[in-house]
This record gives sequence, C-alpha cells and structure tokens, in this order.
Amino acid sequence: MSKQLKIALCVIFGVLLADQLIKIYVKTHFVLGEEYTFFPWFKIHFTENPGMAFGLEFGGSFGKLLLSIFRICAAIFGVYYLRQIITKKFHPGYIAAIAFIFAGAVGNILDSMFYGMFFNESYIEPAKFMPAEGGYAGFLHGRVVDMLYFPITEGYFPKWLPIWGGEDYMFFRPICNLADGAISTGVVIILLFQKKFFAHEKSLETITPPASQEETLNKVSND
Repeated sequence: MSKQLKIALCVIFGVLLADQLIKIYVKTHFVLGEEYTFFPWFKIHFTENPGMAFGLEFGGSFGKLLLSIFRICAAIFGVYYLRQIITKKFHPGYIAAIAFIFAGAVGNILDSMFYGMFFNESYIEPAKFMPAEGGYAGFLHGRVVDMLYFPITEGYFPKWLPIWGGEDYMFFRPICNLADGAISTGVVIILLFQKKFFAHEKSLETITPPASQEETLNKVSND
C-alpha cells in the first residue's frame, strides 16, 4: 500500500468515524434546540439541516432529493479523482486535502441517505435508533445533524453603513458539523499550499525539451 493511499484512507475513515459518532450521540441524547455551553464562544446546539452546508436550505422536498442525488454523484467523482491523484503520486498534502473534502461530503450524504429511516423525530425527547414505529423520512430525505456553534463575537453594524446599518451581527452564526469542518479544512489547505502542491507540475512546464538528433545535425550543417 502506497504512502498516498494510506494518507487518504486514514483521513477518510478518521473523519467519517468521528463525524458519525458525534452526530449519533447528539441525535440520541439531545432534543432539537437543546444547547450545552463549553465556552462562551463554543457551544453544542442541536439542530437539523434539511438542505446544504451551514444550515442553508434548498428547494423543499424535491430540492432535498436533487441535492442528495448531486451529493452522491459528487462523491462518486471524488472516488475517481482520489484514485487518479493517488496513482499519479501527487503531493501527500494535496491528497490529504482532497480526502478531507471527500470525507466531509460523504459524512453528510450518510445523514441524508439513512438518518430519516433509522431515527425518529427529536422534538420532545431524544431520538431513538431503529424505533418500532419507523423513522421520520424515507431514503435520501434524511436531515443532516448540525451541532457545532461558534458565537465568537456579536454586536451591531454602525448606522452609517449601507444596507446593514444598525442591524445586529454575529460571527460565526451558522451551526455546522464535523463534516462541514472537514470540507472547509480541505479547501483552506489547498488555498494556502497550492504553490507547494503544484510546484513539480509547474517546473516540468518550464523545462525546454532537448533538441532531437536531426535538429542538432541541421544546426551544425547550417553553421
């Protein structure tokens, strides 16, 4: 097993295991809206996201289905792309970054695919795994479990500011999960280290290919 493949597998399985363990614990121990404060700037706040990452929504039930299908197609492409860059022995850091993004996408796909069938609602009491009455939704219609909340700072925009003047703000308002964090981590790593990751390819582009034997003979005869 190559070094690149080991890195990818460790990242993917590590992220997926941690992400699903946290989600299942929160789902089966918290009710919707319940909150636990570790620090003023870091809280566990249980919510469920029917749409995209960071609490965004997309087009109701039909939009949810389209989004789930799109995520599955993106994950299939991710497998193909990871295989390609591992085979071509890309920089280990780049492979790790892509593995973070892939694992995060798959982590949220698992929620969409199975959580609706495996858990009941969490409105009055924590959800139960495989309840006798069945789950709260069908295949591909599950909601993504979010819980990581970072209200680092809050205040009001100055009144002279156009559009948002006088309105309150909070950073960071969206509630996310570990899978979202893995996706963001992968993107940030690529942005910060892209020159290092692709330095080899750029150097190859700048190398002038050696002249062929025929070109060398022509040059000598012309001289």
